[in-house]
Order: sequence, then structure tokens, then C-alpha cells
Amino acid sequence: MKAKASLLLSSLVLSGAAIAQAKPEPDFTLSYNVGVVSDYRYRGISQTARRPALQGGVDWAHKSGFYLGTWASTIRWIKDTPPATRGSVELDLYGGYKGTAGAIGYDVGFLQYWYPRNNYDLVTGEKADTTEAYGALTFGPATVKYSHALTDLFGAANSDGSGYLDLSATFDVGNGFSVVPHVGWQKIKNFGTYRDYSVSLAKDFGGGLVVSGAVVGTNWEDRFGFPNTLPGSGTKDLAKKAGLVVGAKYSF
Repeated sequence: MKAKASLLLSSLVLSGAAIAQAKPEPDFTLSYNVGVVSDYRYRGISQTARRPALQGGVDWAHKSGFYLGTWASTIRWIKDTPPATRGSVELDLYGGYKGTAGAIGYDVGFLQYWYPRNNYDLVTGEKADTTEAYGALTFGPATVKYSHALTDLFGAANSDGSGYLDLSATFDVGNGFSVVPHVGWQKIKNFGTYRDYSVSLAKDFGGGLVVSGAVVGTNWEDRFGFPNTLPGSGTKDLAKKAGLVVGAKYSF
């Protein structure tokens, strides 16, 4: 009798495992994230006058490889550039397709940087809103990505056609730690090109919580001969040669 019961129990366990293994892949996934950083540095330049920022986003990914998403952050650079007075939030809207070709991963898409109700056109005659097309290739830990501006770049007059080349790598060093070195080159059409760089250390604590620290800098002043400052941020160099940025993000 005991043998029959054990056999029945084993059959039920194996049947349950088979059902679990046969569970179909969902057609899509929806994920969310919220976070805070001590300074929002984008392409090496502070968007928040070297002050903290609140951030968060939503991502939808289909099993076919297509994806859509949105991400937002508080900013200061528009209002720090008089006579502009409106534009305290950056809202990114993006979509594209990810896939693989052998050992190479690829990602192509479009990204709209939208600054709701901004009046940056009072400064240059151009809105700060910017549209870029991008393409990226990944092999092992390394990724190369190029972004091309289809509009004027963040309100800089006559800068459509500007481009940004981004080289980075992600190394898992164990115990939830990862190291990400990065270097990028931003070409601003009819102005010039500068380089930014960073080295980030992140710790994944599990449950969706990641804490990070990064050394971020640029060669802006060496390249152009003057610091990157705005009237509203006083003498703060927004593209300083090296600065520490810490942050925390929770994904769910």
C-alpha cells in the first residue's frame, strides 16, 4: 500500500513539473522602475545643476522583440537658461526592436525627448524637444551604440544631424556587483565635439533594488576653452572633469 502511495505521489509531482515546464511564454511583459540620483548627468552634462533628481519609467516588451517605453526625470537646465521659464521635467518616449544574429545582439529604434510646456524657444528660437534614431550592437559584455539627431539637438540652433557614439561594457564581478565602464563622443553640428566618460559600480540587492555609484566626467573645458555654465546655476561647471554620482533604483 505504501509503495502504491509513493508511486502515486511521484506521478503527481512529475505531472506538476511537466505542467510547469509547459507553461507558455507570455506574449508581453510590463515592468516599472522608480529611482533617485544625486545628479542627473546625461552624456556627461548635469541636467539638474548638480542637484538630485527623481526618476521613473515604464517598459512594455513583446516576445517578438518589439518594445515601447517611457521614462521621466526632474531637470533644471531649461529654467536655468533665461528668458526660458518653463520646463522642469524630461519625458522620454521610445520604441524599437531587439533581436540577435548569431552571437551579436542588435537594437534599433527611435527616441523622443519631450519637455512638456517648455518655452526654450525664447532662447534660440528652437524648442528643447529632440528626436533621435539609434542603433546598437552587443557582443559579449560590450555594446556600441550610435544616436542620430533628426531635429535640432536640445534647442541648439542649426544642430540637426548631430550624432552621439557610445561605447560601454558590463562586467559581472560576482555577489551582485557589476562594473560598467563607458566613453562617448557627442558631436554638436556647427559647434564641435566633446568626450564624456564614466565608470559605474552597481550592487543588486535582489527584490528589484539596485544601488550604484559612478565617477562621471567630460573634456568639455579642454575642448572648448570654457566651462559649461548656465545663468541659473551660477558658477557651477555642469560638465566638470570628474564628479561622483550615487543613485538607487527599484524595479518591479
